[in-house]
Amino acid sequence: MTTLAVNAFSEEAEPAVRLARALDAAFSPVWTHRFPDGEIMPMVASPAAEVTIVYRSLDRPNEKLVELLLAADAWRRAGARRLILVAPYFCYLRQDTVFAPGEPLSRDVIAPLLGARFDAIVTVQAHLHRTADLARATGVPSLNLSAVEPLVAALPAYPATPLIVGPDEESRPWVEAWARRLGGDAATLHKTRCGDRSIRIEAPKTLEASGRAALIVDDVASSGETLEQAVKLLRRAGAASIDIAVAHALMTPRATDRLTRSGVRRIVSTDSVRHPTNAACLAPFLAEAVRAIGITT
Repeated sequence: MTTLAVNAFSEEAEPAVRLARALDAAFSPVWTHRFPDGEIMPMVASPAAEVTIVYRSLDRPNEKLVELLLAADAWRRAGARRLILVAPYFCYLRQDTVFAPGEPLSRDVIAPLLGARFDAIVTVQAHLHRTADLARATGVPSLNLSAVEPLVAALPAYPATPLIVGPDEESRPWVEAWARRLGGDAATLHKTRCGDRSIRIEAPKTLEASGRAALIVDDVASSGETLEQAVKLLRRAGAASIDIAVAHALMTPRATDRLTRSGVRRIVSTDSVRHPTNAACLAPFLAEAVRAIGITT
């Protein structure tokens, strides 16, 4: 019988244990030794399970990627025959084209780097605006799960017809999926980015928000600036209530507080990244995806 285990570094043991329970699998921690000069050496359980599932959400990627790649080598040497990476948040996909001369195409550096070390990858609501298929980017079987259902389960039922709002045109497919799921109307705003923390948002002339329950949906929230401006726009348009559902909450406490003070009724996020707004548990959905992508060697 093939052995199966979920592995995780210490700071992500809690969601990894939930995934292990959902898969009826063992859990194995990863230890990290740090040398005086800053180099790191991850140490995995040996022997490794034949099918080793690695839970590693890739927020703070510059801190996490090197130890993940080193650990992947350790798992192979310890006997893992199949390595599956479960990365609820997948990093470096926003730079999926070269927007200006001198920039890298980060997607084409990081995605195949991970694909070369793992046999399959599972992620959630990846930032794929100009990428048709994550598997093409990674080079291995890859599943990109929608966060709509777990987030819907974390929200109250909406009366009448809610207004589902996306912060920019690129969010339209997800906004429309939300609108179908909730029986609401979809609207996307127009965003002009002037820098990492400088943007301008405008509403379409057809926006009808007066007296309505509005739900802003986004895949990633980092500075919170886009969401804050969207909230202010909807308040000026007369929305009766404003909620936010975000797949990956990377916001600082200060940014979250700004959103709350701007008039947001509630903010919900998945537990892809630890955050005070976490309300949607991904473990059952991740376990289903791992089974679908294959846990046999």
